[in-house]
Amino acid sequence: MFSLLWRFFPGPVWLRILVLAAAAAVLVWALVTYAYPYAATLLTSEESTVNS
Repeated sequence: MFSLLWRFFPGPVWLRILVLAAAAAVLVWALVTYAYPYAATLLTSEESTVNS
């Protein structure tokens, strides 16, 4: 998968690294902002307390 992305982007090596790092940062941001909170609403959690 990485080699497919590496061949897809034109330009010198430093530009490819910069573009792939930016794309990875945007992907992580989108997952944390949108996907994970949506998935958390779908999962049920049983709340339990420990009596002392």
